[in-house]
Amino acid sequence: MEFRTVVSLQKPDFRIEPLESILFVGSCFADSIGRRFREEHFPVLVNPDGVMYNPMSVLHTVQRSDAAPRIAFLTLGTNHVYRLKETGEIVDNCQKRPHNLFQEEQLSIEQCVDSLSQTVEILLTRRSDVQVILTVSPIRYAKYGFHESQLSKAVLLLAADQMTKNYESVSYFPAYEIVLDELRDYRFYQPDMLHPSPQAVEYIWQQLVDVYFSDRAKQFLAEWRPIKEALAHRPFHPESEAYQCFLEDAKNKEKALLLKYNNKV
Repeated sequence: MEFRTVVSLQKPDFRIEPLESILFVGSCFADSIGRRFREEHFPVLVNPDGVMYNPMSVLHTVQRSDAAPRIAFLTLGTNHVYRLKETGEIVDNCQKRPHNLFQEEQLSIEQCVDSLSQTVEILLTRRSDVQVILTVSPIRYAKYGFHESQLSKAVLLLAADQMTKNYESVSYFPAYEIVLDELRDYRFYQPDMLHPSPQAVEYIWQQLVDVYFSDRAKQFLAEWRPIKEALAHRPFHPESEAYQCFLEDAKNKEKALLLKYNNKV
């Protein structure tokens, strides 16, 4: 008997290789997953202009960046945007300026698709074989009210679905569904009851590995794990000769492993 709802994951036609450069742009959920990739020695670029929550701000980040990755994760948090009344410009960060200087608006499905399409076209121009993975952040926005938050997520989900139909190079990873359906228990949330816990992020990471990583990338993780644990070890006597030898050995193994799996992807 199954006591939970398991989200079905579809494997794409491409695979992530070990030590591959990856771009992450989007909400703080993108920060969490990007950090997990970085811990595994992937040279990732995560939110170079800071956290971005809506599709238009994601577009602005990609426009300003010169990154040309083969793999790009775009994590959407909300369809709400803020327009500076003085200029009419949609801003990516209010920079703690008074709220009355801005007008809050909601992007339609069509506007979200338009911003995401421009983003994908820019990435395709820089690298024709780019693969864009869209996700919707499972973090709810209590400040909107939970019904309004769900409506916002629905707009993003519909826009993401349309993008997968419009572009062969765009796929969707159901992080939102995994947290809300498969991990629907408050033990998988941080104390604020809104953000996924480290355990939930780790579970999503494992699902990403299973779906997107090549066999060689999975083998790299398996070989890196004991070295990573050795480097993280904190002894009672770090100044001892025995520990220094242990540490040097771990660092030499790390260098050898990176040399073995070095890719020019």
